[in-house]
Amino acid sequence: MTRISTLFIAALLLVVATAAFTTPTPSVEIGKVVPNFKAKDIDGKERSLDEFKGQVVVLEWSNPGCPFVVGHYKTGNMQKLQKKAIESGAVWLIVNSTNPKHQDFKSGADLKKQYAEWNSSYTAHLIDDNGAVGRLFDAKTTPHMFIIDKDGKLAYMGAIDDDASAKGGANAKVNYVAQALDELNAAKEVSVKTTKQYGCSVKYASNPQ
Repeated sequence: MTRISTLFIAALLLVVATAAFTTPTPSVEIGKVVPNFKAKDIDGKERSLDEFKGQVVVLEWSNPGCPFVVGHYKTGNMQKLQKKAIESGAVWLIVNSTNPKHQDFKSGADLKKQYAEWNSSYTAHLIDDNGAVGRLFDAKTTPHMFIIDKDGKLAYMGAIDDDASAKGGANAKVNYVAQALDELNAAKEVSVKTTKQYGCSVKYASNPQ
């Protein structure tokens, strides 16, 4: 084998290995138990999914620099949903998977201040700055919503509603998250399990550690 051929093969293997590293296969599927994950919250405390066994868990991927996120908070649509979910006994986790080097990245203190100004309600606000949790769920946009049922299985993933605009659900006919929560609270199967997410792309770090 020539030196050029050897170098070409080595370069090709490096590209394949890099692609496999940066784009791992998501581990969550509808109807399957969601693996435990850990991340620090905006106060620096480590949180885990295992804390909330036996409870319905809603995950909201968020980025306050995204106009779609701003829209849902300006109309009060997201806060209303958060409050309703928590009052029904559900856990609400906001997840921010923004790359620390991106202009949209905010510290825990800044996130805490911003969401307090928006009167946001949540159980914990997670900083997933290495993108590990986001990649586990294959979260693509802000917002991107996921619901885990009391058995720890993924019951819903997709959009918050059917208004794929930055108007904060002003023209929505169906709020998929509210509908799924109502069905779970009534011990019914979630009728719409997946929808197409919309919003800004999640600003992941290119090389998660």
